[in-house]
Amino acid sequence: MRSVLLLVVACLAFCSAPLRAATPVPPPASSGEFIVITGGVSLWIWEKWKAQPHDNWWMNFVRASRIRIEQIQQESPGAQITWLVYRPAYIARSKQDNNELLSHIESVRDAFHVKLVFFDKTSQLLDYLNYGQPRDHVKIASLEYFGHSNKACFLFDYSNNIDSASKVWLHENELNQLHRGIFSRDAYAKSWSCHTGESMSQKFRAATGVAMIGAIGKTQYMTDELPILSSPGGHWDR
Repeated sequence: MRSVLLLVVACLAFCSAPLRAATPVPPPASSGEFIVITGGVSLWIWEKWKAQPHDNWWMNFVRASRIRIEQIQQESPGAQITWLVYRPAYIARSKQDNNELLSHIESVRDAFHVKLVFFDKTSQLLDYLNYGQPRDHVKIASLEYFGHSNKACFLFDYSNNIDSASKVWLHENELNQLHRGIFSRDAYAKSWSCHTGESMSQKFRAATGVAMIGAIGKTQYMTDELPILSSPGGHWDR
């Protein structure tokens, strides 16, 4: 059981001017299930004292996910898309902003006609990836993540429960809980968050057999385009 809080440094939502543009996204596999995972946003109570606060805009990760969903639909008309969203963070942010954010997320689902699955803990996410479809018949063609992270894990509730910390995450050492064979042979995987190309990408490949593209350095979330690299010398790596 997890008994020690994971203290982390996650990507900045608004940082200095971008240094490099995002690598163009190649068309994903032509069949199977396309999965987009959206992590949670931080709370102002933790961030307001920082020189560069995270997540001034609650839609940071939701907007990026929506942009990517639309791209997938353009690249692969009729694609079976499942959107997995970490719910507790948006419930907490709803109370802060006095705005029912889950209904806004559901409106994106309705507009783009995708399957929306909320998850409250990491085990639910893993269960969906392993069993959400009969994986003997419906493989995962594409998996992409938008949210906070460090080099070793996706941080679903960074600065949402505790300042600059996370209690709910998917660590690279937990990737071995993903079953072999759930991905298609030509599956595409990418983490659009900070630092994951520095360690987690390699562990993902070892656990699944699929190369996951990740950032060396930080990424910056934008308003009307996908996240871009923002660290000096930053680049995408597998």
